[in-house]
Amino acid sequence: MPQFANGVPAGRLDGAAWRKSARSNPNGNCVEVAGLPDGGVAVRNSRDPEGPALIYTRAEMTAFIQGTKDGDFDDLVAD
Repeated sequence: MPQFANGVPAGRLDGAAWRKSARSNPNGNCVEVAGLPDGGVAVRNSRDPEGPALIYTRAEMTAFIQGTKDGDFDDLVAD
């Protein structure tokens, strides 16, 4: 199974099915995510689809999503 590291060009993630939230900005200013064969999750900037991807483990993404649901990051965005 392939191992990927942070900063890998997103275009090198063969077979990645990139998707973005339905809440994304209609101007394309958003992030996209893709599941990886090893169970990890890749994240890229939608404005630079061939640029670097950040790679997270399933546990890291679970912690981030749960923190988001719990409001842990609400202070980082304006209302």
